[in-house]
Amino acid sequence: MNVLRRATVLVVATMVGLGTLVFNASPADAGPFCGLSWGSRPEAAGDHGLAPLGAVRAGRHACFDRVVFELDGPATGYRVEYVPEVRTEGEGALLPLTGGAYLNVVLLSNVFDELGHVHYAGSVGDRLDVSGYRTLRDVKFGGCFEGYTTFGVGVRALLPFRTFTLAGPGDHSRIVVDIAHRWHQ
Repeated sequence: MNVLRRATVLVVATMVGLGTLVFNASPADAGPFCGLSWGSRPEAAGDHGLAPLGAVRAGRHACFDRVVFELDGPATGYRVEYVPEVRTEGEGALLPLTGGAYLNVVLLSNVFDELGHVHYAGSVGDRLDVSGYRTLRDVKFGGCFEGYTTFGVGVRALLPFRTFTLAGPGDHSRIVVDIAHRWHQ
């Protein structure tokens, strides 16, 4: 029995006083149980730091897609939130993204170190290849200005996400943004 028919039977059964009928979903309907309890509200932590951004990469997991921002030193701060549009850092130009919803990811760090050596040599608009990902549609560099480094992340729809930092490898650290494949109950 498909999901729509199951929901219709449940509503009708409840309306006529038969109580709640429960049907088991097929594995194809449900997907993996992930037990995620993330939301879609803005997330922020930390303050500005001296560790420059060194690399950006994406990964696929059973329940979410991941974007990793590797810093050449300790990660300190970030701000991540859904926005109607993402703007480039400094200039404020529109950063066009593919997807049904957009995450504005702001790292509270530069792309260069204290001596002016560039650690991340991306140009505004440079795109990370996320073709074939279930949730990610676009990841673009939005520039760096006065200690703020911006990326736009286009996702399939407004979905739950989480953001956190990880130490390592070595003296590096990472700021991680995970975006769930779907809403979970």
